[in-house]
Amino acid sequence: MKTLLTGNSAASWGAKLSRVQVIAAYPITPQTSIVEELSRFCAEGELDARFIMVESEHSALSTVMGAAAAGARAFTATSSQGLLLMHEILHWVAGARLPVVMVNVNRAVAPGWNIWADQTDSLAQRDTGWAQLYCSSAQEVLDAVVIGYRIAEERRIPLLVCYDAFYISHTQEVVDVPSQEAVDRFLGEKRFPGYIHFDNPASVGSLTLPEDYVLFREDLHEALLGAETSLRSASEEFARLTGRRFDPLKVSGGGNLLVLTAGGLGGNLQVAGEMLREKGINITVGEIHLVRPLPLGELRELISRHDAVVVVERNISPGGTGILFSEASAALADSLSGKRCWNLIAGLGGLDVAPSDLVRGIEFLISTESGERIVFLDRMGEVAG
Repeated sequence: MKTLLTGNSAASWGAKLSRVQVIAAYPITPQTSIVEELSRFCAEGELDARFIMVESEHSALSTVMGAAAAGARAFTATSSQGLLLMHEILHWVAGARLPVVMVNVNRAVAPGWNIWADQTDSLAQRDTGWAQLYCSSAQEVLDAVVIGYRIAEERRIPLLVCYDAFYISHTQEVVDVPSQEAVDRFLGEKRFPGYIHFDNPASVGSLTLPEDYVLFREDLHEALLGAETSLRSASEEFARLTGRRFDPLKVSGGGNLLVLTAGGLGGNLQVAGEMLREKGINITVGEIHLVRPLPLGELRELISRHDAVVVVERNISPGGTGILFSEASAALADSLSGKRCWNLIAGLGGLDVAPSDLVRGIEFLISTESGERIVFLDRMGEVAG
């Protein structure tokens, strides 16, 4: 069924089609309409789920943690300051190996108070043990939520689905909503029975001695790395059912210059690539869907075929670089050796980034002789690092 949906409505439909059983909700702009729509689904009998209103984001994630530990398929959503308030519980959910799926609508972190798009909120949580998927359209949002449950339950890890505030969350576009039958076939029976059973009492997350703790962390690390394999397998099966893929990395075009990004800038970068090709500048565009863990093998192979790399991103680690650039540079140092590499910071705090802006930024980087490595698009020509 094709229909007009915002990114937030697409997230709600993804949760509904996944037959979530427990939803914990606390409102925060710009995610609020996700849980509002889910509350309507529950109230009108379209979704058989327990909808729980709580007093904070910390409580929302704590609630779905308990629900998941009892074996329920659980869901919540948040943004920005809400995700920061959840930080302690993010570690608890991951450490307990609970397959929670949560949507984070990427919003700038205060101060100054800002409700527009910025990826710093979710990328600041990259060390908590959650897999992270990034989307560039409402269609990808719906697909990622459904696929997210497949990965989370297969690997027993929590997963965060991320997309830009307003540009995606509140913008309508045509979305192909799969049938309930297709999603049921894709997800199958819920794979995680939970830990809490009245006939077999157990504690979750209790005192753990060092010799056991290290094993738990190693297991979590390996499970998270396995998310890439699970995503590839899930994407193959999802494509057979729907005709659509959601791979760890989406690559288009071809040229000596590789331009990487994650999230909502991907669509604009595709258009910028077409504009650059008309000018005789051929680029390869790589949209990274799986940011945690990065698909390192595929990125290494892709980088090896290019002379230079630009990472465009809507975030910054103050005093450092863009977070994606830092992660990729550290993990792929051997592959990047001897290649020209730049970091283009664009659209912080929801600043508009048109395809023409990206064209201007990329042209500046490949033509400059100043040796600048990190450039803010809105301060073109000023040295940022």
